[in-house]
Amino acid sequence: MTLPEKLATLPDRPGTYLMKNAAGHVLYVGKAVSLRSRVRSYFHASADHTAKTRRLVAEIADIDWILTDTELEALILECNLIKQHRPRYNVRLRDDKHYPYICVTTAERFPRLLLVRQAKKDGHRYFGPYTSSHAVRQSIALLTRTFRLRNCSFALTGNEPEKLCLYYHIKECSGPCAARIDEEEYRRSVAEVCTFLEGRQEKLVRDLKGEMAAAAERLNFERAARLRDQIYGLEVILERQKVLTTNLADQDVVALVSDDGNACAQLFFIRNGRLIGQEHFYLEGTTDEALSASTAHFLAQYYQDAAYVPPEILVERDIAEHDIIESFLRQKRGKKVHVCAPARGEKKRLVQMAATNATEALNQLRARLDADKERARGALTALKEALGLEKLPLRIEAYDISHIQGAESVASMVVFHAGAPRKSDYRRFKLRTLGPEPDDYAAMKEVITRRLARAAQGDEKFHDLPDLVLIDGGKGQLNAALEAMRALQVDLPAVGLAKQYEEIYRPGESDPLVLPRSAAALHILQRIRDEAHRFALSYHRKLRSQRTTRSALDAVPGIGPKRKRELLKHFGSVERIRRAPLADLAACPGMNGRVAEVLFNYLGGG
Repeated sequence: MTLPEKLATLPDRPGTYLMKNAAGHVLYVGKAVSLRSRVRSYFHASADHTAKTRRLVAEIADIDWILTDTELEALILECNLIKQHRPRYNVRLRDDKHYPYICVTTAERFPRLLLVRQAKKDGHRYFGPYTSSHAVRQSIALLTRTFRLRNCSFALTGNEPEKLCLYYHIKECSGPCAARIDEEEYRRSVAEVCTFLEGRQEKLVRDLKGEMAAAAERLNFERAARLRDQIYGLEVILERQKVLTTNLADQDVVALVSDDGNACAQLFFIRNGRLIGQEHFYLEGTTDEALSASTAHFLAQYYQDAAYVPPEILVERDIAEHDIIESFLRQKRGKKVHVCAPARGEKKRLVQMAATNATEALNQLRARLDADKERARGALTALKEALGLEKLPLRIEAYDISHIQGAESVASMVVFHAGAPRKSDYRRFKLRTLGPEPDDYAAMKEVITRRLARAAQGDEKFHDLPDLVLIDGGKGQLNAALEAMRALQVDLPAVGLAKQYEEIYRPGESDPLVLPRSAAALHILQRIRDEAHRFALSYHRKLRSQRTTRSALDAVPGIGPKRKRELLKHFGSVERIRRAPLADLAACPGMNGRVAEVLFNYLGGG
């Protein structure tokens, strides 16, 4: 069906639409109360579109849509599709999937605090997202130490032998693994941590002071001293926080600034009138003339995964689709949420302060990007001169092989463009033509052959050819790559980098090139080579892990993917499953007595 035919059949119903280019890539995801009216408006000749929208319309070759019952459902679906496809013309959080969260593992008997990169619906509690993983690790260390939570990863079933680690002896763990604390008391400590992370620190301090006084009255001085130390640690944090408002409200303050396509959203988290934290997020796809819509997009994307939605959110300007955003937030919170753009007074001052911080963060980003570009340009120029290349090597592809004695042989291809990783172009290969004996030369020849053959066949994923090919290895690996190029009649600049002495091997040169260890040209080659090694090794380990797990559990009758995940999550490894008593296997989530007995007998009876 042609694009005009699709436009003619658009339904007059709520939904989400996906605009695609001729190659089928998603350019833009949007939502509408009426798909017919909204999507057709892009193609009206009289429409007063921005320059960005005009560029979008010029690229549209196809449109798909998904019907929903309400505009609110369309908004939620839009957020999910933006995360999935990362469309170029949408406003989107930059690398939002990498922002750290604090996870309180409340689904475990004795919960822990973890840094994770994704919030899931798995029974645990999540706080964040935050932008600084360093700050998250500091917070986890402080709270774990203050409330004496465990930081080990043992799956505690209640039948562990007494084993007290160093953390218990230095009074940084309450010893749940050796039954030195009952589950109810431990859970109270976890609840106090959650209260702290929710921003209600002052209430927590008041409660702890009450408990300390009660413990002292009962002559339980050891507990009173422990509570005193907890209170002191929390009060030190509270002293660093700034009282901003007098109404003791819970608020988030959001300000967004944009410049030359870069944008920064600044958040202040105010709990009980006190600034407890701030975060800034960089966004892509914004324009100065559409900051109202960009703010609405940011609110939808951020609060979709946020652990807490306050009753009031202050913004710098009236946002687009105000009512639907408030409905979305109300659904997330479970209570009414008010989004307002204050015109005067104390709230206006808060928003202005957030905007000032956002501007400063954006200036720092611009300065950092400019400095990075300048350093990368200098390193690439030095590399061009050192290798005698005809042009600047803007696109560099590096290749590495990973295996153990020939088993699970894989290869990686990583791409750096203008000195920075381009992860969308990374590729990995499971090698097919090798025999049982390890042969790095044959492996390198195969991967280069497959990569260049895919380019010759018109595969869009391999369309762009590199300005420089970097081979992880010495003269033998380089010659294998060159042989593959000659067979396909492709002539590309290529070098090998041998790790032991960091020698650079070039085609037709018998002696390697040795650059000073401080040379910028060598540093960029090392960085790309190390990334290729990391990418290949991670794929090899994944395949090896799958093979090990598959050989031990997949053949057991009654053990499917879900039970296998639960077993590994509960026991930690196949070897621990093998040693576990029958009763422990039956007690694992998702198991029953019959399947546990089959597994027990299959693995050799403990």
